[in-house]
Amino acid sequence: SPTSPAAPSAAESLRTAAAPPGLLAALQRDLGLNGRQAQRRLANEAEAGATAGRLRAALGADFAGAWVRGAESDTLTVATTDPADVPAIRARGADAVVVDHSLAALDAARARVDRAAAHHDAVDAPVRYVDVRTNTLVVQAIRPDAARSLLAAAGVDASLTRIVKSAERPRPLYDLRGGDAYYIGNSSRCSIGFPVTRGTQQGFATAGHCGRAGSSTTGSNRVAQGTFQASVFPGNDMAWVATNANWTATPYVTGSSVQVAGSAQAPVGSSVCRSGSTTGWHCGTVQQLNTSVTYQEGTVSGVTRTSVCAEPGDSGGSFLSGSQAQGVTSGGSGNCTSGGTTFFQPINPILQSYGLTLKTTTTGPGDPGDPGDPGEPGGTWSAGTVYQAGDTVTYGGAGYRCLQSHQAQPGWEPPNTPALWQRV
Repeated sequence: SPTSPAAPSAAESLRTAAAPPGLLAALQRDLGLNGRQAQRRLANEAEAGATAGRLRAALGADFAGAWVRGAESDTLTVATTDPADVPAIRARGADAVVVDHSLAALDAARARVDRAAAHHDAVDAPVRYVDVRTNTLVVQAIRPDAARSLLAAAGVDASLTRIVKSAERPRPLYDLRGGDAYYIGNSSRCSIGFPVTRGTQQGFATAGHCGRAGSSTTGSNRVAQGTFQASVFPGNDMAWVATNANWTATPYVTGSSVQVAGSAQAPVGSSVCRSGSTTGWHCGTVQQLNTSVTYQEGTVSGVTRTSVCAEPGDSGGSFLSGSQAQGVTSGGSGNCTSGGTTFFQPINPILQSYGLTLKTTTTGPGDPGDPGDPGEPGGTWSAGTVYQAGDTVTYGGAGYRCLQSHQAQPGWEPPNTPALWQRV
């Protein structure tokens, strides 16, 4: 008798084979890989994200972070505060590390520092992030005494922290040039992040520092384009523009013939690539999630810190991991000649905050769905909803727990995507 088809792997669910050619070429150039290594790295990172999600759910409050390493991201490490968790971690094929502080405790300390930064000069201690590899809250400072003063004002235990001296002074990347650029009020320029829809309205997500609500935009061809509907900066760096009927949202990124397939968040250590209107495709790795950075204009929280370079002209543009949208370029330091650090505003909070749907290969009418889909089985799961790791839904009479943050897409129903959902 015929056997039932095997559940799709994480790499199949997240369509790592659909990574844009420009992204793959940049991965090879920037990370020193050959074509086979680049493809294997993306597949391994997808599997690592799913495994880390399952272990995060299993470890609960003990979980202290996860990361990948190796040229092909073939080693996943998961940290825990409880030695009794080690066998369960190893049983999933991951390396285990026992540490002193949970991820929740370190994130709470970073949040206290952010609150202190709102009332304390933080310009000389501009970057704060949880480094899961060293199990510390890192404050990156131009002047170490500024970091010490900020930590003292926050009342954070010194045993949780590490101060790193750095000359980097991140700034938003204004004054954009070339590619899929757009003009704000016929003067300054920024880059389109990801096309989106809101009901029948089409538009795109971009960086909040590019424009304020009500600002009008024109395309790179100087044709009337749309209007900023909402914008937040500082605090976050997110915005969306509603376009007029002459502009159509597509699931494409500049320099790519392959479409964006979803928005599953990549784990620490994963490769990530950026397409910008000034410098084109450049790649690096995810260094830290949930980072805080203080620009001259104020503090932005919840951004992702990367080793990707960027220059003025790239702001608002697209960050991808494989075929999965990650976020829009916010700011950074350095350049693409000497190298640099760039921060991106994650896409899922933008979609969630503004009720937007990412334009993907599976979006909209005409999606054939899964041939095995039982129709409308009922439950709380809903396409278009942004789910965070740990969220629970019902579908077809069963309960499921979210393993990785993502916006649900048609065809990504919980039974079909074990990389994203775990039955409970």
